[in-house]
Amino acid sequence: MALARRTLDLVNIPSQSGSEAQVYTYVDACVPLHTAFSDGESAIYAKREGKPLVLLAGHTDTVPAQGNLPGRIEDGSVVGLGASDMKGGLAVMIELGLWAAETELAYDLALLFFPREELGPDVNPLPAVFERTGLVDEAQLVICLEPTDNTLQLGCLGNLSARVVFHGKSAHSARPWLGVNAIRLAFDGLRQALDAEPRDVEIDGLLFREVMSVTQLHAGIASNVIPARAEAIVNFRYAPDRTAESAAKHIHELFGPEVDISSNSPPAHVALRSPLVERLRAVGGFEVQAKQAWTNVADFAARGLDAVNLGPGATRYAHAVDERVEITELERTFDALQRFLVGSV
Repeated sequence: MALARRTLDLVNIPSQSGSEAQVYTYVDACVPLHTAFSDGESAIYAKREGKPLVLLAGHTDTVPAQGNLPGRIEDGSVVGLGASDMKGGLAVMIELGLWAAETELAYDLALLFFPREELGPDVNPLPAVFERTGLVDEAQLVICLEPTDNTLQLGCLGNLSARVVFHGKSAHSARPWLGVNAIRLAFDGLRQALDAEPRDVEIDGLLFREVMSVTQLHAGIASNVIPARAEAIVNFRYAPDRTAESAAKHIHELFGPEVDISSNSPPAHVALRSPLVERLRAVGGFEVQAKQAWTNVADFAARGLDAVNLGPGATRYAHAVDERVEITELERTFDALQRFLVGSV
């Protein structure tokens, strides 16, 4: 029950994005390994003996509470805010740190805790961490303990958001023929995104589904005015066979060179052929899947590192009001990573 109690402790520490200081202090007090890096928000704890380095990574923040604090242990699960995404993964990391301090490992181990993951790429702290320490670049494998239902999820989609503006001409709504309705222009101009079919891409036997969606549309100033301006947000989740540059080019080809790309986080490569990934899969008996989303594995992949998603949380409960993580799944992740780190076959 140590993992369950640790998870419950973490759930009961509020750490909505931007307010992670208390959980940072808790983690710092718990992990007995050497502090290899700390900037007061992110921290890396490590056990170094000159062996190949495995790095475990997890974010300390959650989405806002939905009346799901405090947490509780119920029906074989830890229930409460962040239990799945990803306080359960953090608990596994902390308990592995305590165990590793007293255990001979086959690999060096580093634990990276970082904030603000739920807020998106604009406030991503990882690039600053990478600039200030070279330790991350030594990792032979990075494991992000995002919720994956204990499946080994490889690669990830890129995530691009673009602002598309349509300019019409305002007029009185009683005489619309005197104007040009920007909403009509938007519907016509966004047709390619609205009607776009998913593009299925297979990489090393894993299927990624590339999709484009119109996620926001803003227009109009009054009920009796034909709008002269409409603004849409197009979100493009693109497959790992594209680069960030080629994804941006595709958007400009569809909507014109004046489109403002507000964010563009590249995908991660599929590390299926890594010997360490194969060992991890075999040790845990994990099913291998494509990551149909963007995660921080892409930050590590951009530096040429092999990175995978593997965590005890259930994706169906992430961000849900009844968020939870099963205790047996916590134990499965922990036991598999123990066997992997000591070199068991």
